[in-house]
Amino acid sequence: MTEPPPPPVRLRPEIVALPAYKQGRPAAADGYKLSSNENPFPPLPGVLAAAAAAANDLNRYPDGASVELRQRLAERFGVDLDEVHVGAGSVALLAQFLQAAAGPADEVVYAWRSFEAYPGLVTVTGATSRQIPLLPDGRHDLPAMAAAIGPRTRAVLVCSPNNPTGTVVTAAELDAFLAAVPSDVLVLLDEAYTEFVRDPAAVDGRTLIGRSPNLVVLRTFSKAWGLAGLRVGYAIGAASVLDAARATAIPLSITAAAQVAAVAALDAEEEAIARVEQIVLRRTAVQEGLGKLGLVVPRSEGNFVWLALGDRTGDAADVLHEAGISARAFPGEGIRVSIGEEGSVAKLLTAAAEIVRILPEGPPRGG
Repeated sequence: MTEPPPPPVRLRPEIVALPAYKQGRPAAADGYKLSSNENPFPPLPGVLAAAAAAANDLNRYPDGASVELRQRLAERFGVDLDEVHVGAGSVALLAQFLQAAAGPADEVVYAWRSFEAYPGLVTVTGATSRQIPLLPDGRHDLPAMAAAIGPRTRAVLVCSPNNPTGTVVTAAELDAFLAAVPSDVLVLLDEAYTEFVRDPAAVDGRTLIGRSPNLVVLRTFSKAWGLAGLRVGYAIGAASVLDAARATAIPLSITAAAQVAAVAALDAEEEAIARVEQIVLRRTAVQEGLGKLGLVVPRSEGNFVWLALGDRTGDAADVLHEAGISARAFPGEGIRVSIGEEGSVAKLLTAAAEIVRILPEGPPRGG
């Protein structure tokens, strides 16, 4: 591949060197797209009608404060309106909080591997990443993360369930972690997949609201609520911290369609929960099926599973692609496979059996 020419203008070298975000391989026409952790079900009842109605006012700007949606979320979490912030997906919120907290000469601590956007978001602020390796089972090493916090640390990212391994931080672990983190260091609890969690020991950011002023809980409508195409995320935390994030936000970035669709999704919560339960059942079937093949994967509490295949990742990704399954490959590390349509389960397990067959050293063990 030919190297692109250098930029014709002076740019920040660390940004020029930063790889752009890339989506996973598209699925074949008769295949399954299991690369983006999307909800396989169609929009919830009322969502399409609400979004269509909003289209009648495309000549108008949306409500820049997203008041109706924030009011609904404030009621849901038992907080004041100014303790709720919404953005164009939780990743946009992450960017806002990091820009508000960190800059050149500062550091941001997070587990690795975790959400692939973290390194880029930190680099854009001018800060430096402190990546703390996951434990062998794919979980956060919170004591090591706490020990990595120093005078230059401005923020810590905790992803539970962790993307891409699917593992959770327990409530007890996070309690101990928060007690060890200096009160002037921002802690961002990224709970994009919280609705899929069934482990009773897992942390639930909802129970932490108001307990630690330096903690902000981030969630999204993209996954369980099925609004990935509209981009709506939200944060719950101290108003003064949220105000700083709001000051960095691009104005009017949450469309009117996204706002009313999120409200309509909340109105259809019973159906949303029923769909999540089906995804959880499929997740169980996938994990049990992989286990029978000898592929021991971390216990996932997200809507995806993680195959730690190391240097055989590329070969395995090709097998999945040829079988009509688009998955997210991280070269040299592993493959994240989303839980999709019911018909994708059997196809995935058939492809996994082929992956096991081509591994010369046998199926990998552990996380």
